[in-house]
Amino acid sequence: MSDFKKLNVWQKAHELTLRVYPATASFPQSEIYGLTSQMRRCCVSIGSNIAEGCGRAGEAEKARFLQIALGSLSELEYQILVARDLGYLAGAVADELNERISEIGRMLGSLANKVRAASA
Repeated sequence: MSDFKKLNVWQKAHELTLRVYPATASFPQSEIYGLTSQMRRCCVSIGSNIAEGCGRAGEAEKARFLQIALGSLSELEYQILVARDLGYLAGAVADELNERISEIGRMLGSLANKVRAASA
């Protein structure tokens, strides 16, 4: 089992999670079980799937969990778009979160490709 906390991509995903929580704190109360909850669960899922992949026995399984993390990252990107368009997130906050998402996406994609190649 590898130490996921040493991975730069996991650290960036964790930082993103720590940014999303306060960013969603001011969403309307009516969104507590909607967009607020979805965005928070989604960003936690990114780091969680990286961690779970690192805990798996084989590289193929690890690659699968990294792909799931990439899917959650894309989902969060859309949710940020919705939150911005509904006026729940300021443009600057949405832009900052999207910059982090782009960086994590590049890192995660590269790692997933590397892991997939190692399992082939």
